[in-house]
Amino acid sequence: MEIGIVLILFCVSGYTMLAKSLSKTVITAPMFFIVLGLVMSQSGILEVHDSKEVLYLIAEIALIIILFLDASQIDLRQLKKQNAWPLRMLLIGLPLSIALGTLAGYIFFPHWPLAMIALVAAIMAPTDAALGEAVVSNKAVPENERQTLTVESGLNDGLALPIILFLASLVAMSNAPQEDNLDWLMFGASQVLMGIAVGFFMGWSSGRLFLFGESRELTSHIYQGIGVLALTGTSYLMASLLGGNGFISAFVSGLAFGNIVKGHCRFIYQFAESEGQMLVWAAFIVVGLGLLPGALEHLTLPVAGYILASLFLVRPIAIYISLIGTKSKPVTRLFLGWFGPRGLATALFALIVSEQILGDYANAVLVVAINAVWISALLHGITASLGANWYGKYAERMMPK
Repeated sequence: MEIGIVLILFCVSGYTMLAKSLSKTVITAPMFFIVLGLVMSQSGILEVHDSKEVLYLIAEIALIIILFLDASQIDLRQLKKQNAWPLRMLLIGLPLSIALGTLAGYIFFPHWPLAMIALVAAIMAPTDAALGEAVVSNKAVPENERQTLTVESGLNDGLALPIILFLASLVAMSNAPQEDNLDWLMFGASQVLMGIAVGFFMGWSSGRLFLFGESRELTSHIYQGIGVLALTGTSYLMASLLGGNGFISAFVSGLAFGNIVKGHCRFIYQFAESEGQMLVWAAFIVVGLGLLPGALEHLTLPVAGYILASLFLVRPIAIYISLIGTKSKPVTRLFLGWFGPRGLATALFALIVSEQILGDYANAVLVVAINAVWISALLHGITASLGANWYGKYAERMMPK
């Protein structure tokens, strides 16, 4: 195991030295680190069965922190005032993506229970800005489009999570004795409601306490990061202890905290751009190392067809419809619809619900989700830089002279 870890760290160091040059090519960080994990697994350098619990722990920690930090960077008041596109994509496009994904799933998996198909569609709905970094960081793309994709990807994972947990409870309920059905419904409801309540209380109270300490000069920027990470973990654990879902709590806590402190806490922005990248890379290595080998073995034509339909049809159609009535042009709607790659949220949500709830259906959900991540990483990685540059030139031509 030590040799494998050394090689991974060596590759990480090498990537950081070439990151700027690689950013101009079709090779993205998610592509690189997923392949790295897969190579380590297939070569036998790193034995997965010896460290499965460690991989799951890394995945959970990554998801908790990502949910909190993504939500904490969203200013809800400014979002409502300045840009209606992400709101429409979240409030209309996200449910529509799940509905259309369920319809597509029924075509490709006609023998699956309806709740199972809807669950897979919900897991496939969140997007990941890390896979489209070449788009959201490309100055040639107008700021409105870049902000729209960033805000959408920051919020849609947290908004999809309650739906995913509810549908997972329905799947588990269909596989349990009839007398346990009410218990599963109560479990799903308590997970969502208690998670929201605990998250809001933790985020709001911590934000007020943070501003009080800053106004009295009781703390400094040096210690902000420690406090924010502690708040993230506390929000997760408190919800779990009280019967709620820790991931929902972390997301709601970040949303409440970020909108209370409103730019006073620099850490939530700096961490996401620096140390947070290491966490994201580690999570992609976990996907390639522990999850992708098994998913590839069970990749079938119906699974591949569903994934391609989800990428090329389901989300683009849902986003296009959600933006009807705005000033966005048809090309802009297609651009925003395509650049919604499936990433860590899809993989980690599938991993979490399969471990905790699904039982017999766990493997099928993981196969679809994990294969969707690497296929999306490949397709969106190849098209990100080219598509962003093309759209930037298109937007420039469309500007009034």
